[in-house]
Amino acid sequence: MHPLRIFSDSRLTEDAERLLREGVAPHSLIRARRVVSSVLAKGEPDPAFLEAEIAFGQPDLADIERSERLRWVHLSSAGYTRYDTEAFRSLARSRGLRLTTSSHVYAQACAEHVFAFLLAQSRGLVPALRTRTPNGSPEWERLRAMPRSPSGQDILILGYGTIATHLIGLLQPFHARVSAHRRQPKGDELVPIVPSDRLAEALGRADHVVDILPDNAGSRGFFDTARFAAMKPGAVFYNIGRGTTVDQGALLAALRSGRLGAAWLDVTDPEPLPEDHPLLAEPRCHITPHTAGGHHGEVETLVRHFLANLRRYETGADLVDEVNNR
Repeated sequence: MHPLRIFSDSRLTEDAERLLREGVAPHSLIRARRVVSSVLAKGEPDPAFLEAEIAFGQPDLADIERSERLRWVHLSSAGYTRYDTEAFRSLARSRGLRLTTSSHVYAQACAEHVFAFLLAQSRGLVPALRTRTPNGSPEWERLRAMPRSPSGQDILILGYGTIATHLIGLLQPFHARVSAHRRQPKGDELVPIVPSDRLAEALGRADHVVDILPDNAGSRGFFDTARFAAMKPGAVFYNIGRGTTVDQGALLAALRSGRLGAAWLDVTDPEPLPEDHPLLAEPRCHITPHTAGGHHGEVETLVRHFLANLRRYETGADLVDEVNNR
């Protein structure tokens, strides 16, 4: 394969920058004049982009459309909402453009984050950490009686992918009854798949409902008043997918009515929520600032993931985390 030109607008540490420059050899690296602020940010137009055959980061859609050389886009994020349009898919099909994500970079961390949420809820950590009381007191007895193990409970996952696969592995020692809803089952799932016409029934059984849905036209506002009403009284809701998949007014109402026992969110809409947003004051709603995918050495892992895919691209092997644009 002849040397390729690789454009990157990813914000990197010094070690990750060195790793990328050394790892792309014998290909040449074109660094953007302005890097993105995070893996979730939108890239800016850059004249140098038009020279590239490969892009790594969050390339500008207009630049992609103008490019006559581009053959492969590797996103630095797990999600690909900006590129999940019929216009982009049509463009990709017509030019043979391939799209991959960095889903595997964040999957384990995201699974551990929601697992930590579930254990914190099950052990009653939030009220326990906020309480100082002597042992033997009524409050102490109440806190002691609060924990309820996930063992034998029903856990429903919405959105089956690499995060769900890792989460299912973490849950195995608890022997919980885990099921999942997937828009298009592939037959490789590790747990029973709930079809759309049985989803309300599954929501009514679940003690814990985990939202890992991506942001797209079919998922926006997915958890609305009707779906929260279908959930088992006292069930706990978790969201590490995208904030847009939840009607936050309906979520607040479900918490205030007691329909939901609690909500644990890593994503909201917008991010962050305004300081006066009622979910921030809701005592049974716990929010982290979209940090679920974060982990030590994240940026270096991101670069290694791209470089591993670059080696596959060079040899014609299947790419990891490839998006089907058909």
